[in-house]
This record gives sequence, structure tokens and C-alpha cells, in this order.
Amino acid sequence: MRKIFLGCLGVTLLLSSCVSQKKFADLEAKHKESQDLLNSATVKLNDCLEENTRLKTLEDQIAFLKANNQELINNMGNLTTLTTKGAENLEKSLESLQEKDLTIRKLQDAITRRDSVNLALVQSLKGVLGNLDDEDIEISVEKGVVFVSISDKLLFSSGSYNVTSRAKEVLGKVAQVVNNKPDFEFMVEGHTDDVPYRSGVLLDNWDLSVKRATAVVRILQNDYNVDPKRMTAAGRAEFIPVSQTEKSKNRRTRIVVLPKIDQFYSMIEEGMKDPKIN
Repeated sequence: MRKIFLGCLGVTLLLSSCVSQKKFADLEAKHKESQDLLNSATVKLNDCLEENTRLKTLEDQIAFLKANNQELINNMGNLTTLTTKGAENLEKSLESLQEKDLTIRKLQDAITRRDSVNLALVQSLKGVLGNLDDEDIEISVEKGVVFVSISDKLLFSSGSYNVTSRAKEVLGKVAQVVNNKPDFEFMVEGHTDDVPYRSGVLLDNWDLSVKRATAVVRILQNDYNVDPKRMTAAGRAEFIPVSQTEKSKNRRTRIVVLPKIDQFYSMIEEGMKDPKIN
């Protein structure tokens, strides 16, 4: 009986030992599963922390970019303002240059027309006076003005203001040209040398130069019907010499052809109407 009891006790202990071992194994398996879940959660947590750090960095970068973007927008606004002002200034400068260029072109056109008229006048004078000796008469253009210089020996006797018969022929040819140019006025200038005038009723070379100029003007008016309103008589005495060594060259009468100022302006106005300019 005792043997049976001991046997039953052994079997009971063995069964009890088996059940505990099974629970332990189950617990161990659950522990491992929990540990795996914990490890997985830890990994995910670390990933979330890293992602959060990245998001924070991105937020900082976004804020920085927004600030830069606003600054760029402000700078662009300022630049636009400056560019607009610069464009306006540039446009005004271009308009000013265009106006100056237009004015220059108009003046050049007027000067070209004036020079063309002067050239035609010179050619006409040379055409009618071409047979005269160059020492007796000279035609030139200086600063846009035509000059006809006639020597003293051709026009007057020494110390006299009476026009010679040969000179009247020359003056008739000059009158022929100026009568064909009614838009021009002219001045007759008397010039002497520096030898003092001491004979007759005249006081000095001023008187002599003026008397010679008025003598020429009267011939042109009375003998050749030149309109007196177009003429001016002037005496220059000895004060505008052309030679310091040859006094005979200083004794001369000079006809200065004067284009009317209003005519010159008319040339400019005509140029303004030119479609090529406008």
C-alpha cells in the first residue's frame, strides 16, 4: 500500500512539474513577443523623432525662405520703381536728343539751302564779271556771306570819290545780278589806306570812304534802278586792312550781299515742314 501511495505521489509531482514547464514556456513566448513589440515600437518612435526633427528643420527653412521671398518682393518693388524712373529719364533723354538732332538737321538743311543760294549768286557774278582782271575785282564767300571787292584804281581816281566811266560798266553788271536776286539786301563799304586825306572839302579818310560808298549806291540806284531800300552805304576808312605791305589792296570798295534774317528763318521753317524730317 505504501508503494502505491509513493507511486501516486511521484506521478502527481511529475504531472505538476510538466504543467509548470508549459506555462513557463508560454510566458517566455509572450515575453519575447512583448519584447519584439517594444523593440518595434522603439524603432518607430525613433523614426518619428527623426521625422519630427526633419519637419522642424523644414519649418525653419520654410520660414527662412518666406522671409527671403518677402525681401525679394520688396526689392523687386523698389527695383521696379527705380526701373520705371530710369525708363522715364531715359525716354526724356531720348526725346531731348531727338529734338536736338531734329534741330541740327533743320539748321543743316537751312545752311545747305543758304550755301546753295550763295553758290548760285557767286556763279552769276562770275558769269557777268568773268572778263575782268582778278586784281581789279574779287568775289568770295566768307561765313555764309558773298563779298564783291572792287579795287580803288578801277572805281576812282586817286583821292577822288567820282566813279570812273569804266567802273560804271562794272557796276551795271553787278546791278544786273542783284536785280535778279530781290530777296537779298547788300551793303556798299568804302575802304581806304592809312595815308591821311588832306585835300578838298573832306575832313579825313572816314569822309572819303563814306563818299565813295554813297557814290556807288547812287550809281546803282539812279543808273541801274536798284531798289534803294535794299542798299546800305558805309565807310570803314583805313581800319580794316587786308594787307600790311601792299596799301593799294586796302583801297577798295566792297559790296557785301546780306541774306535777310527772316529769309534764313523761313528756310528753317520750310525744313520743319519737310516730311523726311518730320
